[in-house]
Amino acid sequence: MSEDLDGLQALFADFGQDMTNTAPLYAWLARSVAQDPEVAGLLLANDNAELRVCALFFAAVHNEILIDPSVPIASYYRSVTAKPRDDDPWPTFREFCLERSTSIRRTIATRTTQTNEIGRCALFLPALGIVADEVGPLSLLDVGTSAGLNLNLDRYSYRYQPGSDLDPSAGVSAAVLPCEANAATPIPPALPTIAARRGLDQSPVDVRDPAQARWLQACVWPEKPERFTRLAAALEISRGHPLAVFAGDAIADVAAQAREAASEGHPVVLNSWVLNYLSGAQRNAYLEQLDLVGAELDLTWLFAESPKLAPELPFGSDPDKPEATHLVLVCWRSSVRSVEPLAICHPHGAWISWRGSSESPIA
Repeated sequence: MSEDLDGLQALFADFGQDMTNTAPLYAWLARSVAQDPEVAGLLLANDNAELRVCALFFAAVHNEILIDPSVPIASYYRSVTAKPRDDDPWPTFREFCLERSTSIRRTIATRTTQTNEIGRCALFLPALGIVADEVGPLSLLDVGTSAGLNLNLDRYSYRYQPGSDLDPSAGVSAAVLPCEANAATPIPPALPTIAARRGLDQSPVDVRDPAQARWLQACVWPEKPERFTRLAAALEISRGHPLAVFAGDAIADVAAQAREAASEGHPVVLNSWVLNYLSGAQRNAYLEQLDLVGAELDLTWLFAESPKLAPELPFGSDPDKPEATHLVLVCWRSSVRSVEPLAICHPHGAWISWRGSSESPIA
């Protein structure tokens, strides 16, 4: 147990260093948690060592704050106050964690962090436009989909800078996604036609359940109010357009789900910052399942992942900046697999730097 605790404290120390510029509040708190075994030990409530990540701990605390925004620690969280305090939050944070330790432990034991950033749709859209030009209407399968919010990508508005604006046929969406794009990025003239959409997740989120929707919000870093705004809009859109999200295992069920998707249009499997949570052996097994489907029918796989965290994935030869998010297109056509690295991008979709010609990045 002491070895596990030492490892957690080191994990928080590393997180605090890595998040200094990205999430200053969490970085500050993480450095303090790293020095406090009693608070760090709350993360031991999850029996699965691979799921003991700092993001889960902070989301569990954030969830308690969203339940009761009147608690003192809430005054440091921009997610619940327009003018957060800038003095040392640690004493108040520590007291709150210990007071709510039972609830926090329960959340850590029963929840996992969820993919909920629809900004990543702005990364997928240029590639999906190219695929749609090739094969026609798309049938999306988002693996690790959480609540399935990315499946509604054609119901969001996009603001590429420099570049053009894209809006759904009904007009400007309540969910507006800004993205800085380099000149090579092939921004499509219109949103692609989505014939069908389905999601697969180990623990699907029902957006109609207030507690489950709140957990999605808790997983957002509090210093990113624009992400809260986008998430709220996406949740409302999803409630108006119910999605087929299936509970299942990424490896055991992806092949069957891909075949079902193929019955309604050209199947496109999507992954965004999900496969890093699998082991190396699991990632290899996942690719083997897609190869099996690709041997039977034409299939497209579009993923945004990090080579550093998921080295088994087909990123292409010797990817530069392995710590970054890489957008990669994998195609099976007539049973032959091809891999095309498309872009390096921001993990939440704030910017995209396309690698090749804007005419045809597919080999």
